[in-house]
Amino acid sequence: MPRISGHSQGRYAVRRTVEACRELGVGYLTLYTFSVENWRRPREEVEALMSLIEVVAREETEDLHRNNVRVNVIGRREGLPQSLLEELDRDMALTRENSGMVLNLAINYGGRAEIVDAVKHLVATAKNPDEIDEETISNALYTRGQPDPDLLIRTAGEQRLSNFLLWQMAYSEIYVTDVLWPDFTKADLYEAILDYQRRVRKFGGLKPN
Repeated sequence: MPRISGHSQGRYAVRRTVEACRELGVGYLTLYTFSVENWRRPREEVEALMSLIEVVAREETEDLHRNNVRVNVIGRREGLPQSLLEELDRDMALTRENSGMVLNLAINYGGRAEIVDAVKHLVATAKNPDEIDEETISNALYTRGQPDPDLLIRTAGEQRLSNFLLWQMAYSEIYVTDVLWPDFTKADLYEAILDYQRRVRKFGGLKPN
């Protein structure tokens, strides 16, 4: 089957995951939708992905809005089709006042690119070097105002960060499953969370009493 078939099936995994996270009371969910490196893929695949992202956003946002989910997009706008940008802007505007789970869509996103953009922002605002600390940098990132992720789930057995939320993932727990993303179910999500709940997070310190 063509590669885009797998991407098309992935939208249902997105729906299942968003629904399950919302039901569980997860505050923030970030989905790696399209990376800055994905532009290296064949032109036909990239164009199909851009079209698919736009269609899914258009068809799913009303349901997200009804369920009080706030849509947020992180990544660089440069290079994205104008029609996709307009759709994403509409979706963010529609859900901006929602108070439930925040759904971050990482589109044209790269962790290193995010840090570069943060540094450019700090330089442009003429920050005194003595004033720059971890909080200052965090507030210059795309995810400003959001907590760092507790858990990173990698599907398809991949055991790397793939340039995803590099600054924010400093102390995130990593869970790897061999399940492919299009096949990812609510049960797979629950298994990942149960595994996370059995871990002890020390953040560089000692095991808590």
